[in-house]
Amino acid sequence: MKISCTKENLSGALSLVSGVTGKNINLPILNNILIRVNDNKVEFVATNLETAVIVVVRAKVEETGSFTVPARTLTDFVNLLPNETIDFSVKESELLVKCGKSATKIKGTSAEDFPVIPAIPNGKGYLVEAVLFKDALNKVLPAVAKNDIRPELSGLFAFFDTENKQLVLAATDSYRLAEKKLKLEQGDVEMKIIIPARTALEINHLLVSVGNSEGSEKNARILIGDNQMVVLFNNAEIISRLVEGQYPDYTQIIPKEFNTTVTIDTQKLVKEMKASGLFTTTGVNAVSLGLKPKQNLMEISSVSSQTGEYNSELEVEVKGEENTVLLNNRYVLDGLNNFNTSETSLKINNGDSACLFAPKGDESYLYIVMPIRQ
Repeated sequence: MKISCTKENLSGALSLVSGVTGKNINLPILNNILIRVNDNKVEFVATNLETAVIVVVRAKVEETGSFTVPARTLTDFVNLLPNETIDFSVKESELLVKCGKSATKIKGTSAEDFPVIPAIPNGKGYLVEAVLFKDALNKVLPAVAKNDIRPELSGLFAFFDTENKQLVLAATDSYRLAEKKLKLEQGDVEMKIIIPARTALEINHLLVSVGNSEGSEKNARILIGDNQMVVLFNNAEIISRLVEGQYPDYTQIIPKEFNTTVTIDTQKLVKEMKASGLFTTTGVNAVSLGLKPKQNLMEISSVSSQTGEYNSELEVEVKGEENTVLLNNRYVLDGLNNFNTSETSLKINNGDSACLFAPKGDESYLYIVMPIRQ
């Protein structure tokens, strides 16, 4: 194996594939990146057996072959090299890397022990605009459950709604819920799947270059087969197993009517949530929101036995009944940080029911926080 490529192309590929590698004691080969070279392309491959990433790199090929090297060592070394052409070659059990006046030998292993990456021969295909897909992932991922007590909640729900030509993404950890709808450019078969959270993060990482690189593709392609999915974008693809099971019908917790509706300046609310958060008990992060329709005011307060207390008033537009709700300010901020409108709509029924936040005028996104019950 003998190839030459630019540092820019190589660094981009290593950044994408190294995300799925880690410290695997039982199967050390999974800590490695597979470099696979044939006559017309060079591939960099990594997998953790649940998710695999394959990136095709433009390079000059002098000799074909394949070899695996530790992902961390290769990535860290390449990032330290100057922006010049990098030469790779294999001699016995080492990868020789040369760039300018720098040279190193990285110990690796044969590609024969590297796991076979599965293919999806008869999957259902869908097309979504990449920039919208990435935005939707950013909005929904904060609500994914961080533990595996209920495996289906540790993933991202995806509903390919071909009747309405939309892709619905949703996540909940039982304390908050996020749902985002985006246009489905192509797809004929209705499908509901659960995407592992780590895979969703890798897809988000894959789409980070959208709109930032010349010649970048507009759409991401999604292929779904038996308990597997593939996402293809630009010169890379992510192959992943899906979470088994049925996602709960989260729509049942979304109220259809509300007793109190508030319109708030988004940035002012973010500032208040951050300020009040300085005076909350760690782990609970309780902030009280008092809604006063007669005065068109929101009273924000919090108290901590360690840091003190906070009280503030914010001029807002309140319609409906007077209400008070106690919320986790960290959960609220996770939603507000993804709002891209100047005003936020807040809707509640009472202090014991779901509290709905939404960007004012944007019906495609909602974020629900369950109240803290005293």
